[in-house]
Amino acid sequence: MWAITLTELKKNAQDKGLWFWTFILPIVFIVGFIAIFSGGEEMDTQALVTQIVPGYTVMFSFFIMISIVIAFVKERDGGMVARIASTPLPINRYFIGKWIPFMLIVIIQIIVLFSFGVLVYDLPLGDPLSLIVLSFVLAFLSTSWGMAMAVLVKTENMGIALTQIIALGGAMLGGLWMPLDMMPAFIQATAKFLPQFWALDGYKNILLEGGTIMDIWLSILILLSFGLIGAIIAFVSYPRFLRQSKS
Repeated sequence: MWAITLTELKKNAQDKGLWFWTFILPIVFIVGFIAIFSGGEEMDTQALVTQIVPGYTVMFSFFIMISIVIAFVKERDGGMVARIASTPLPINRYFIGKWIPFMLIVIIQIIVLFSFGVLVYDLPLGDPLSLIVLSFVLAFLSTSWGMAMAVLVKTENMGIALTQIIALGGAMLGGLWMPLDMMPAFIQATAKFLPQFWALDGYKNILLEGGTIMDIWLSILILLSFGLIGAIIAFVSYPRFLRQSKS
């Protein structure tokens, strides 16, 4: 399992597209939108920063799903999955070995984007333990959905299209782009059914209000529940994915 994890980490480190989606583009969005919205004198700078930095961090954490889908579809169509299935390696170890690197990438992404916010915009961090727990749960959620999608979709393009719908649609309806109180009532009502809303709500509680684990327990519980749904779908659907793999 750990050999698969290390191999996957090395491959991802050489993937320039992954670097672009994970680090470069989010920073460009953060800088651009803070520059646009900070022009108004009525806008509280700290509130703006604590909306945009965690908001775009949450949004771009879901783009890891593209890399997960591409990795699994390539190995399925290239025969790698079938060859591994013929070895004594348990299926769950292969599956988890592929999963761990993507979780690490999302965690590193969160660290980099929040560090950028601290260094450039004096982003307040609040309680470190709460940030760590919430970030791990967010990484689990985004990657579990990616794993589920990877074993369900038939092509890379289908996975990329679905990722954009989930990431961008969830960002728009979940209040990641702008505060929900500036949006129509039906969007404010819809947002509470989306994990993106709860992730941002947890981060803002920590950063703006000095919240602790006890203050964000509902956000953690909801995100964990969504993540477990994705994980269950991924494990249940894996045998079907295995049957589709080319030998």
